Amino acid sequence: MSSPRKLTPAEEARLAQVRENFQERRRVTESLEGIGTRIGVYSGKGGVGKTTVATNLAVTLAAQNKDVALFDCDIDCPNVTRVLRISKGPVQNGEKLVPPERFGVKVMSMAFFQDNEDEAIVWRGPMIHNAINQFLNSTEWGNPDYMIVDLPPGTSDAPLTVMQTLDLDGFVIVTTPHELAVLDAKRSINMIKKMNLKVLGIVENMSGGVFGTGGGQALAEEMELPFLGVLTMSADYMNSQKPASLESDSVAAEFATISEGLSAQINIGKSID
Repeated sequence: MSSPRKLTPAEEARLAQVRENFQERRRVTESLEGIGTRIGVYSGKGGVGKTTVATNLAVTLAAQNKDVALFDCDIDCPNVTRVLRISKGPVQNGEKLVPPERFGVKVMSMAFFQDNEDEAIVWRGPMIHNAINQFLNSTEWGNPDYMIVDLPPGTSDAPLTVMQTLDLDGFVIVTTPHELAVLDAKRSINMIKKMNLKVLGIVENMSGGVFGTGGGQALAEEMELPFLGVLTMSADYMNSQKPASLESDSVAAEFATISEGLSAQINIGKSID
């Protein structure tokens, strides 16, 4: 019986990479195993209010006595800490980082590791991938009921990395009423479908006034997806100290409607599973 063929250096390197990828995936899975429902807040276009929706949704759920974590995965332009006005970074506990808490929400963001928030983070895809995995592996998330994930915009490497790594339970798609934002939201929905993942619903942000209305509702009907609600264009979002849902009754009511619709979709998914 002949002995097994000796692997070439290139084959050994590829095998080592496969092993490392497997171990990395296992470590991420173990780090996230205590988390209940993982929800990505996403859109194909920047500037439509993903971070506004993610942060206000997180504090709304926390106000409902849910244990909530908020993971800012927009590595290039992390803004969650600015919206929440949180400057205290994570605390080291052995090999783990304990995320700080604000308004009842545990927060992890690349912004904590910038010397200056004006600094431009100019990284290629592999570096972004490594940073996301490092956050996931090193953070002590505890056992939150929800993890809200603020995804980077677009349909390329950065959001793809998040989708492949976090095993999200579903996505909230954010759009404004404008036709270009709706078009890019549709592209992001098609990307999610290609990944065989679930869209939990669509939110129309910045609705009313010069921006018009109805784009999100029309998109939901066209794509046969749940429409979670409208966020009206409002000066209440100008508050610089707290998320608007904690300061304005009207904004709080809009986010309560969205969270109720979201919970309903999650429960439907669990009953089907």
